[in-house]
Amino acid sequence: MSKMDGLRAMREARYAEAAKAAKPSAVAKATKKPAPKGVEAKRPAATPESTDSLLCGHRAISGRTCTREHGHAAKSHRYS
Repeated sequence: MSKMDGLRAMREARYAEAAKAAKPSAVAKATKKPAPKGVEAKRPAATPESTDSLLCGHRAISGRTCTREHGHAAKSHRYS
């Protein structure tokens, strides 16, 4: 196996592990309680988690993250 084959295998294994961790488990689905009828669930207007998901999130080598909106059309990133 060449060096590139080894790197490719490691990358695919890391991707598969991340994809498995991102899927909600069956236990989490079973423990979620439905909202009572007639009562609508209210979501907060803006939380730190929800604003992070609206950003691009691209990471630079230095560890900084892109502050542009998710799916931006610009070719470059703005880091902070």
